[in-house]
Amino acid sequence: MTTHDLILLLTASLAAGALNAVAGGGSFLTFPALVLAGVPPLIANATNTVGLLPATFTSAWAYREDLGAARGQIPLWPFVAVSFLGGALGSLLLLLTPDRLFETIVPWLLLFATAVFALGRPLSAWLRARVHLGLAALVTTQFVIGIYGGYFGGGIGILMLAMLGVYGMTDLHAMNGMKTVLSGCMNIVAAAIFVLARAVWWREALIMLAAAVVGGWIGPWLARRVPLPALRVFVVAVGMAMSGYFFLR
Repeated sequence: MTTHDLILLLTASLAAGALNAVAGGGSFLTFPALVLAGVPPLIANATNTVGLLPATFTSAWAYREDLGAARGQIPLWPFVAVSFLGGALGSLLLLLTPDRLFETIVPWLLLFATAVFALGRPLSAWLRARVHLGLAALVTTQFVIGIYGGYFGGGIGILMLAMLGVYGMTDLHAMNGMKTVLSGCMNIVAAAIFVLARAVWWREALIMLAAAVVGGWIGPWLARRVPLPALRVFVVAVGMAMSGYFFLR
């Protein structure tokens, strides 16, 4: 790893930790940074999952009281179960994907995640006005999101918020609490499988982990000084730029 690669990864992970604490979308920074630092795309995806995992637990702890409100509106355990199962299946699918095929898929995954991030709120409102999901359909939808989360994961938070909104939940804090816990379920089982499969480059993962934790502390400070819409525009711009880069690559 060159000094340039180290600075790139530290900066991207620091910013990702701050963004995830405020607006989400941190993977739009860290995944491309890993690839630019010379990590093969499939390994970069697995390393990214492990490197950002501790920040998920930090957020889950911060939302512990809001999670109690969510449990009053919706049963938690079926969603936890399908999130674990979906995350496991998605991560195994990733490991079974040939490297060349995954490199071909990456720009489409980034473009999809960017579109979800950009359109998540209006799409959620549009669906909520026209569609209602019962509990069984909601659990099934979460299972599909879990598979996607284990495989790539960009935009899963927005997808889950949209899903819960369509179900009828309106308490954003409770929805965020549930979203964070379910994301953690997907990521922890995916990370464990990636580690067991030796698909993680630990030097890069540990650098990410340390910088993202610091970024998580910076997040609240950033939220008080930078308007959330501006942060969302920044994330979408980065996502579009990275999608274009990987299409050209």
